[in-house]
Amino acid sequence: MNFTKKDINQITQKGLTVDKVVSQIDLFKKGVPYINLQSAATIKNGILSYNDEEKKTLINLFNAKREAVSIVKFVPASGAATRMFKTLFTFLKEYNPQKETINSYINKNKVKELSVFFVGLEKLPFFEEVVTKLHKTHLNYNDFSYDEQRLLFVKTILHENQLNYSFFPKGLLPFHRYKEHASTAFEEHLFEAAEYASSQNEANLHFTISEKHKHKFDEEFKYIEEDVEEKTQTTFNISFSYQKNNTDTIAVTLNNEPFRDENGALVFRPSGHGALIENLNEIDADIIFIKNIDNVVVNKYRSEVAKYKKMLAGIILKTQEEAFKYEEALNYENSNEKLDEIARFLATKMNVVIASNYENATTHEKKVYLKNKLSRPIRVCGMVKNEGEPGGGPFWVKDTSGAISLQIVESAQIDKNNNEQHNILKNATHFNPVDLVCSVKNYKGEKFDLSKFINHNTAFITMKTKTGKDLKALELPGLWNGSMAFWNTIFVEVPLITFNPVKTVNDLLKAPHQIK
Repeated sequence: MNFTKKDINQITQKGLTVDKVVSQIDLFKKGVPYINLQSAATIKNGILSYNDEEKKTLINLFNAKREAVSIVKFVPASGAATRMFKTLFTFLKEYNPQKETINSYINKNKVKELSVFFVGLEKLPFFEEVVTKLHKTHLNYNDFSYDEQRLLFVKTILHENQLNYSFFPKGLLPFHRYKEHASTAFEEHLFEAAEYASSQNEANLHFTISEKHKHKFDEEFKYIEEDVEEKTQTTFNISFSYQKNNTDTIAVTLNNEPFRDENGALVFRPSGHGALIENLNEIDADIIFIKNIDNVVVNKYRSEVAKYKKMLAGIILKTQEEAFKYEEALNYENSNEKLDEIARFLATKMNVVIASNYENATTHEKKVYLKNKLSRPIRVCGMVKNEGEPGGGPFWVKDTSGAISLQIVESAQIDKNNNEQHNILKNATHFNPVDLVCSVKNYKGEKFDLSKFINHNTAFITMKTKTGKDLKALELPGLWNGSMAFWNTIFVEVPLITFNPVKTVNDLLKAPHQIK
């Protein structure tokens, strides 16, 4: 691959190396291998399920220990709201009020989502704000026909010189309408954190955002800080970080040559949320909760959601305590009986499939093997019963070395033309709601370097366009997919109430986002 001096300078300024870029191009050429599924993880086969008494015990365990541990809630929040309004953008582009009514447009194009949007209009959290804006800009608004009012409503939401909601980061969009104000997802995360991610009346939250939106988040926090702190009796420490430039990946043409813009410069693209492992790696805490920015609920469901977060945290504290005890014991323990006990712990509590040659290994070899398996970050992941919602799922996976492990797998990583793999995917009972609690320190309290536990062969290649030309983009392994591939993993069944993402504007009309 021959790069010009200008290319090399551009690569260096990004914090990348020529070798790194060449390896990315090679990945495009050879293709990313599909994941090899062994079976779906199910209850009693990789997914734990607890009864009410067991849940209560785990919650009490967390509550008893939470004041003695440092906690951070980590929220990926860089997504823009644009995709939420995709149906509305299409409507504005295609609808011609001179030729048809809104109803005829909906029926002709079978746009059920648009019908749901207009029926639920008054329940939207920003309804009053939009109507107020409309009356200011159109003094005779009440004289307009039904269709004219609806069209103006959509334009007011989206147009650049109006409310311009699609330009907002999703975290700062009005999500819930309370009696006195409309709250954002950002605000709801603060209230949630006070319930389960606080210690000694302090809550630490870290949001990964787009740098251009930093001032907007700062302004929002100043606006709500006093009120939220008074209602929760909690002080909030908010920090932000941005996806790093050196995690961008090169774009290529359909022939796998470097894609260049109109000025001949190389084109790089953000490499997906997997790049956030770098941001997560800089968080120093005993316990880290991870939850997406759009997965929040109104206050009446908050304590129910918090209950399951505490349960997951109870599991990680209990498991961590045992793991630390065994990890330390490996420094001096030499009895095969004790080593086999540690191996059983790894197999039964950490879902580690012990190597077939373990039994025949020497004592020293067993200790090295067990130390390697124990000395890893731990993640406890909530899993929801599959009810047709989108998202990756929990599976047993075999890697190229033959090792079997529990992983969260996206459907794009699975070869659906392979009948055996497709059938395993079809038989999956649960999906991943992105509901994680993480332990990232060893028994000495030293932080793991999370970059050492990534499976770099689980990237994604996607098709994109730039200035009307097709290109191929490379996304790094997902944050909870390949970026955590070599963590110790525990999957736990949690109820659907814990999963309430807002992928489209109509999701705001669902019960967990409505006060009444």
